[in-house]
Amino acid sequence: MSTSRDFGSASESGSDERRRKQQNRFMMAGATASIMLILAVVGVATVQYNSEADESSTSPSDGGLESTSHFRTTSAIQVICSPTDYKSSCESSLSKYVNESSKPKDLVRAAVLAVVDGVSKAFNRSDSIKSDDPEVKAAIADCKEMHQYAVDELAKTLSHIDEHHLKQLPKQIPELKNWLSAVVAYQQTCIDGFPEGKLKSKMQAAMKSAKEITSNALVIVGKISSFLTLIQVAGFSRRLLEEEPAEPAWYVDGNPSWASHGDRRLLQTSATPQFTPNVTVAKDGSGDFTTISGALAKAPKKLLHGRYVIYVKEGVYEETVEVDKNTWNITMYGDGEQKTIVTGSKNFIDGVKTYHTATFAAIGDGFMAVDMAFLNTAGANKHQAVALRVQADRAIFLQCRMEAYQDTLYAHSHRQFYRDCLISGTIDFIFGDASAVFQHCILTVRRPLNNQQNIVLAQGRSVLQESTGFVIHNCRIVAIPALADAKPKFRNYLGRPWQEFSNTVIMESEIGDFIEPEGYTPWEGSFALDTLSYAEYNNKGPGADTSKRVNWAGFKVISQEEASAYTVAPFIQGDDWISKMGAPVRLGLYNE
Repeated sequence: MSTSRDFGSASESGSDERRRKQQNRFMMAGATASIMLILAVVGVATVQYNSEADESSTSPSDGGLESTSHFRTTSAIQVICSPTDYKSSCESSLSKYVNESSKPKDLVRAAVLAVVDGVSKAFNRSDSIKSDDPEVKAAIADCKEMHQYAVDELAKTLSHIDEHHLKQLPKQIPELKNWLSAVVAYQQTCIDGFPEGKLKSKMQAAMKSAKEITSNALVIVGKISSFLTLIQVAGFSRRLLEEEPAEPAWYVDGNPSWASHGDRRLLQTSATPQFTPNVTVAKDGSGDFTTISGALAKAPKKLLHGRYVIYVKEGVYEETVEVDKNTWNITMYGDGEQKTIVTGSKNFIDGVKTYHTATFAAIGDGFMAVDMAFLNTAGANKHQAVALRVQADRAIFLQCRMEAYQDTLYAHSHRQFYRDCLISGTIDFIFGDASAVFQHCILTVRRPLNNQQNIVLAQGRSVLQESTGFVIHNCRIVAIPALADAKPKFRNYLGRPWQEFSNTVIMESEIGDFIEPEGYTPWEGSFALDTLSYAEYNNKGPGADTSKRVNWAGFKVISQEEASAYTVAPFIQGDDWISKMGAPVRLGLYNE
């Protein structure tokens, strides 16, 4: 990722990012809430059976939200769009996908279909960009790749909506928001790939409408419960509830099918999981493969049941590794983070886009790594050089080491969990737009170049409604001796806002005295200082004193109740998948 002007970095991020308008926030309070509710209910009251229909011809068993034959779409669209930030675009986009024969659930589906259309139009604008500049060509190729990822996420979202009764959808909100939030991350990654100038501004403008439509969909999905309540209050349907369907096919005995029987047994212990490998990687030829990439090439695609386990024996593996989007539910484990090492040196200064500098990229869902190290050895003078990029949903890293300088860990998108890991770097060394929890980890700040400063976190939420953020829970933030003993002292910060709605929480952690008392530093000027969300709770150590923290509107010290919302269970739904993978985890706060 890019850095600001005084850190000696080659920049990939444009100043136009700093000037984006703050999105309007939808707020209800006091009498205003009552008025809005009344207006909404009145609107929904018009969403009814065709008054000319023969009342006696419709039996109760044919009623309900899933079988309504006619309703007035204009009023329904106005109701469902009312809490969005971009009401006009919401209403116009939804009206293309519903008609008088649509069902109420079709309104939710229409919001996602609008994103499909808007995203395709935005990404396709990159096709109109003509340039012989290799950097621009690489950015266009990246946009095509991001578009395909977005298409996949939207297909999952639509499929999930189709597979559930409207009454069940409120329980699916975290899943739906997870996928839609990833779509936003892909949009931003496309923009970030372009060099500064007119072409980047052009791509930024092309994505503006797509981001607004995605924001609308995130609001609508997040307020399904409210929408359903309004319909009930209005007496829209004779029978709101139908038979609950059987467990979805991807669940077995109440557990995700990607968790094998052996994985589910591990629920009984918090110790490091034990594995039986399907294949072994060994540099000395004593295994099935001599490279990790070779083992992944032969792994099953789109594995739904159980897990495919790859054991990587002790050794230094100098290779660029990618667990592609179709390689699901891989468990990869080594002989320890000091013994099984994956290393590379791709970097931005040598002409590689930050996204592609990663030594190891985990994209396929359900990826788990245990007892391994991921390094990028390009060095501080090469600036952006990623050791590990993660965009796999429900990804787990247990007892792993990630080491580089600038941009060590690219927590790109989706839900991620890091436990007992050592992550070290200098500038923005944990960055991205994932929903990630780091628990019981050691975040080690290294000595940067002489003209640089250190920043631990640079979270990249660019749309307020995304469900993304970084949570540092019961971790230690420390400096290596070369940094702590340096004269003159370097300036070190907990975070800065990469994007407008950057979201981080540091709680129940130990913060060293090398961190500046103000804690955080701006990205540039006043950009995002009022819209970011930075919080701290019950930290300890000499750097944990919040009395001199920044006075930005977006920073606050939160209560125990507020902090609880950022624990593993509610924030990344970790109670549904982390323990079932055998990883030790604290679902709530430690001081409850």
